[in-house]
Amino acid sequence: MPQPDRLPGTPDFRIKLPQDGAEARGYLLTPFGGNGTNKFLLREGSLVTAEEWPGLGRHARHFRAELRADGALVDAPAAPGRDAPARWMVTRDVECNSSSAAAALVYGYDASGPESWRTDEGHPLSDYLSTGWRPPLKAWLVRGSNVSGHNLVRQLWLKEGFVSLSGAHLPPLEESDPTKSALRRFVEEGYEGAASYHQKQGLVDELHAFLTQMRVGDTVATYDDDRLYLGRITGDAVQTTSPGGLSNLRRTVTWGADGHAYDELPGELRQKLSVQHDVVDLTGVLDALDGLDGEAAGTDEPAVAETLERLAPKELTLPEISEALADELLVHDRAWLEELRELLLDEKQLVFYGPPGTGKTYLAMRLAEYFGGGPEQVKIVQFHPSYAYEDFFEGFRPVEDPETREVAFRLTAGPLRELADLASREGNRHVPHFLIIDEINRANLAKVFGELYFLLEYRDRSVRLTYSGDDFPLPPNLFVIGTMNTADRSIALVDAAMRRRFAFVELSPRTEPTAGLLGRWLEREGRDAEPASLLDALNSRIDDADFAIGPSYLMKPGVYRDGGLDRTWRTKILPLLEEHHYGEGIDVAARYGLDSLRERPA
Repeated sequence: MPQPDRLPGTPDFRIKLPQDGAEARGYLLTPFGGNGTNKFLLREGSLVTAEEWPGLGRHARHFRAELRADGALVDAPAAPGRDAPARWMVTRDVECNSSSAAAALVYGYDASGPESWRTDEGHPLSDYLSTGWRPPLKAWLVRGSNVSGHNLVRQLWLKEGFVSLSGAHLPPLEESDPTKSALRRFVEEGYEGAASYHQKQGLVDELHAFLTQMRVGDTVATYDDDRLYLGRITGDAVQTTSPGGLSNLRRTVTWGADGHAYDELPGELRQKLSVQHDVVDLTGVLDALDGLDGEAAGTDEPAVAETLERLAPKELTLPEISEALADELLVHDRAWLEELRELLLDEKQLVFYGPPGTGKTYLAMRLAEYFGGGPEQVKIVQFHPSYAYEDFFEGFRPVEDPETREVAFRLTAGPLRELADLASREGNRHVPHFLIIDEINRANLAKVFGELYFLLEYRDRSVRLTYSGDDFPLPPNLFVIGTMNTADRSIALVDAAMRRRFAFVELSPRTEPTAGLLGRWLEREGRDAEPASLLDALNSRIDDADFAIGPSYLMKPGVYRDGGLDRTWRTKILPLLEEHHYGEGIDVAARYGLDSLRERPA
């Protein structure tokens, strides 16, 4: 069978799957698919996720099933690790209708191919498509309720029938569809000293979307005062003058008369709206928007009198603890969770510390998603002995030029810099953002935080950064939750600088809410209570509280299969105690084994 033609001038692209780093590779083809975009060839040997998520479309499910049935997708060898995800391997080159169809095949859920597929240098596939390319119909969220303190949505956009971006520092644009590289040059020159390099990158993406990717007929949405407003774009982008340059890039829009209450929106749409950028691609939820749009026609709404209304800043707060959250976490005393909320509001940083298996990381992630409003406001990193400032905040990374093969160093943002820039954007400063640092005590904190250690204590100050030279403050709506395993290092060994900057909350199998957690979980799952009694008996025999065993080891399905409890005890719990008593000559199995605990439970 002849090989399809590769699109000239385009490289190989890849997707790295989360958790295990499994990789799929492919390239663009010259022929177009049914939706008017270039087809994509998924290469033999690629790995794809075996799981199908609720967001996967019907056609993509059928395509995966066909490939599975004819042997093009087979079970891949299991990766090492107990929680390694199931993968399928591609046994032959697979021609897909588009890069998005290939991305859905790889991920197991619908995804944007032009943004998901990346070169080895990290450039998106969209950079290699002509500026005229885009799906036939798209939808966009454009934020305007707080543009440098002005509410443009209610006072200008809805009243005068347009949507806009601020481009105060841009030169006159001579092209109707400027390329991303041209916009990058304009932003670098015009916004020098006015924005950080990471904010400039975001601005380039937003300008490119507004000027080049948006088209007449697209759906546009905006959000103000807990209501979502929908309209249709009716005009091309124009550059004009406006007071303060707040709205000098404009597109005319026919707005629907009525907005939609946020609480009544579909869950998938609310999740998309929580992405905090000024321009957000909503094409993935276009069907949900069209359903709302059909309800929105009708009455005229009186325009508000003043042209630019100063938006009162929203207060930064965290949601109250609900009964549903307390029940989900099996915390019988809701006041304990309320205290965590108050600690975060007061201190901004806290550490969960305790022995292994006490649920520190799970609790941190669940609280962060609850307080932040979803996973889009949460980043998680894990510290280790070789972790450094350049990994955590920013540093120069070697990048190979794909044409000359020469290596150059590029300043690259780390997870804290990315999250801080996102949290500090206009209109976003009342939205809580969370950084979770797993195993925070395993790294050299002074080496990792550098000058940022100062900002953990003084949120109202800024420091000059080592690499970029920016004056950088840590935004008040960025919260940090660390986890610390006391079996690795006792809390007594934590230095005074860290103690002063973090609040410490213990999760111990000997005190609530952790002490009774396994019993409550077993009751909820309808299982026998013996494992909780055995765990209590075990911990009563362990002299050092830092080496007690948490309930998480016994809250997994495998424990309750045939022989699972004995297997878990022998392979997970006893080895920890062997290490604790190393060199002491103690028979760990005789002292802590299941038979011993059942004979003498306390």
